[in-house]
Amino acid sequence: MMYHLLFPLSEYIGLFNVFRYITFRSIYALLTALIISIILGPRFIAWLQRLKYGQFIQDDVETHRSKQGTPTMGGLLIGCCVVASVLLWGDLTNGYLWLTVMVFCGFGAIGFVDDYRKVVKQSNKGLSVKGKFLAQFIVAGVAVAILITLPGYSSKLYVPFIKWLHPDLSWFYLLFALVVIVGSSNAVNLTDGLDGLAIGPTVVVAGCLGLFIYVAGHVKLAEYLQVAYVPGVGEVTVFCGGMVGAGLGFLWFNAYPAQVFMGDVGSLSLGGTLGYIAILSKQELVLLIVGGLFVIETLSVILQVGYFKWSGGKRIFRMAPLHHHFELSGLPESKIIVRFWILSILLAMVALSTLKLR
Repeated sequence: MMYHLLFPLSEYIGLFNVFRYITFRSIYALLTALIISIILGPRFIAWLQRLKYGQFIQDDVETHRSKQGTPTMGGLLIGCCVVASVLLWGDLTNGYLWLTVMVFCGFGAIGFVDDYRKVVKQSNKGLSVKGKFLAQFIVAGVAVAILITLPGYSSKLYVPFIKWLHPDLSWFYLLFALVVIVGSSNAVNLTDGLDGLAIGPTVVVAGCLGLFIYVAGHVKLAEYLQVAYVPGVGEVTVFCGGMVGAGLGFLWFNAYPAQVFMGDVGSLSLGGTLGYIAILSKQELVLLIVGGLFVIETLSVILQVGYFKWSGGKRIFRMAPLHHHFELSGLPESKIIVRFWILSILLAMVALSTLKLR
């Protein structure tokens, strides 16, 4: 909105020419989402408390019992801040930007229904596993089906560290992209088990992907760094800026000890959108690196369940996902969180190195 209102004035006032730059608008989308989140946060939390939308806590981890009743569905605050900042600073004629917003809101709606059922029943019984996955695949399927029909978008897969390897997946790319989006969504959801554990790495991944997608939309940088050039996709950098800002603002209240939890409405929407942005920027495999923490958490669950069934009741970890294993091993929650954040930052640095190591 600001872009459409103020950029045309650059013809008369040179100062408004800054609105043509994606970097400028991305920075201010970040600041806008951050400020809105911090200002509205206390009122939003109080509103959730009045509605008695408290988190139901399982008794598996004794130290979590004190968190019973902490307001949940904080992802609504994140969603409102991201969308508001995008509407203010984004180029609203850009199709890639609207597709990203659609994925974000679609996965957020799935998470909202799941969260709402849980808070009403005061249990962990939200949507069925099949129902949740079906809804996720539908939203992701529509978004990817539209994407692959857009001019300039390729079904090639770009392999990090190997600049000459670009296999064309053709229509198999649709299935591959669905797995990336839905897998990313549920990986973030599994990681969201400690105060600030999921939102910290999400901010790191969003910032990293923001750089990748800016490069992908810049013809000269894409050519120089030998990455896929996708005309117009750079505008999604504004969305990444909004996501980083909203994430930092939410972390203000979600940091240990948390005043509010994001719930599935937050984790599913953030995770699904990160997967979609990776697809837009043609960095699907790099997502495995920068989002390595989410991958590790997900693999810990898969290994635990698989080994439990195969061995007839034995376990690899004390509890899965992995962060619960460390909790039950006696490591303080705050130390687990900070160490996981450090790991996420290190993985982001490795991911960024793929821009040159090709």
